[in-house]
Amino acid sequence: MMLQEPSATAGEAEMLLFALERSRAQFAWKSGGLDAAGLHRPQPPSTLTIAGLLKHLALVEEAYTIDFTGRAPGPPLNTPEAATDVNWVWRSAADDPPEYLYALWHGAVERSRAAMAAALADGGLDQPGKYRTDEHGVAPNLRRLIVDLHDEYARHVGHADLLREAIDGLVGEDPPRT
Repeated sequence: MMLQEPSATAGEAEMLLFALERSRAQFAWKSGGLDAAGLHRPQPPSTLTIAGLLKHLALVEEAYTIDFTGRAPGPPLNTPEAATDVNWVWRSAADDPPEYLYALWHGAVERSRAAMAAALADGGLDQPGKYRTDEHGVAPNLRRLIVDLHDEYARHVGHADLLREAIDGLVGEDPPRT
């Protein structure tokens, strides 16, 4: 995916969305094109795999889609295990084939993008999210939700970067321009 750089005078929403899309693109590049062996290969002593990261980030995207729309995710991320067992994503990803994991993540990203765009068009960054609240019952605004989602990617792009280098030597900061 070729990202269009924002202008030097871009507004806040455009910059936040660009940062998120850049991190998504970096993750897609670092996790893309791997076979089952590559996706499921840990780098000991960690048990983390790119397969687990794909499924985890799909679940994260769905969680933020709930915040933007108020609608719950569909299968398999709506199962009781997914909601209550913090290790379900990592454990279950070990049995998932590459096509499934890539489709799950890509689908979750597309739903999240659409939900975010609709929410922003319907009230901007200052409006509250539609699902979660803090300990005081205050819903975070969309600005905070986008920043938090970007932070999740920033953390895991680093993991994917290290895992991918160990798998096949792929290194670099940004996907090649095509």
